[in-house]
Amino acid sequence: MTATARAADTEGQQLLRLNGVTVRFGPAGAPAALDAVDLDVAAHEVVCVLGPSGSGKSTLLRVVAGLQPADAGQVLLEGRDQARVPTHRRGVGLMFQDHQLFPQQDVAGNVAFGLRMRRADRAAQQRTVAELLGLVGLPGAGRRAVASLSGGEQQRVALARALAPSPRLLMLDEPLGQLDRGLRERLVVELRRLFGELGTTVLAVTHDQGEAFALADRVVVMQDGRIAQTGTPLEVWQRPATEFVARFLGFDNVVAATVQGGAAVTPWGKVPVPEASPDGRCRLLVRPAGVRLTPVSDGLPCTVAARTFRGTHVALLLQPAEGPQLEAACALRDAPETGERVGVRFAAEDVVVLAGGDG
Repeated sequence: MTATARAADTEGQQLLRLNGVTVRFGPAGAPAALDAVDLDVAAHEVVCVLGPSGSGKSTLLRVVAGLQPADAGQVLLEGRDQARVPTHRRGVGLMFQDHQLFPQQDVAGNVAFGLRMRRADRAAQQRTVAELLGLVGLPGAGRRAVASLSGGEQQRVALARALAPSPRLLMLDEPLGQLDRGLRERLVVELRRLFGELGTTVLAVTHDQGEAFALADRVVVMQDGRIAQTGTPLEVWQRPATEFVARFLGFDNVVAATVQGGAAVTPWGKVPVPEASPDGRCRLLVRPAGVRLTPVSDGLPCTVAARTFRGTHVALLLQPAEGPQLEAACALRDAPETGERVGVRFAAEDVVVLAGGDG
């Protein structure tokens, strides 16, 4: 069956479901590594789990793979409880950060490993290896020694090996973590194309938000063993749900505020908020794009404390006379110099009233 036909056949089905999965390490009463986690992954969906070290993202992957037993809850694959199913019978593919290639075998031998375990005939192995090496951009590389490969080439071989047995779920643990940023950015685009072409269902964990947002249909942000937010990359980026998520994404313009009548009273003065924002005390995020520069007389007076070139824009650190510093983003041609005085106004479309804060 082709990838297109598989996609049509299973469109909308939940391939993976986690129901209240809990994992605890250490003595009774110790914090849970996973705390009653619920998560669904649809067939042909690419889901990336984000979070800082210790948030539980790798433990989640290990539980799904069967490498770590759950203390409570269920892992269901295509509706079947996996509690008594060993890793090698779950039909999942695993790709780790260090690739774990077999140095004594050439590229073709590595890619064919899963096929040999399934006792596929030699002709089928050769066809599949050749097809996958072409898909990952290494046509004709089957006879190359693993030691001769660059880091990026090793990553491609590891991916081809994981895909060779046609796993119903492919799981990636920091797959690009050992590569330099330029190579990661190129490969993540290729991965997105490849998964779409093959109709692969993917569950990946990473700490790199740029990598996750470029690869995923949906991102899951974890905090202390729980899911803090889930949504499309655009939803999570534009509307982080909590202060933790906002700060994890790199937004620092977060302050205590009180919303009343379409505006919030903050240490920076009154800030407009989106329509239908609930009244009351809260934590408020102003995204840097919503900090608009004006003449000093037309806005909140600030001094430019620092400026950093970010490639597509300049990040400004602004110090008002009172209140915490503000980060603003502006075009290079419009960026004031350090020490200059500017005014600031706020754009409601880049203001987010965060959940879980009482000011």
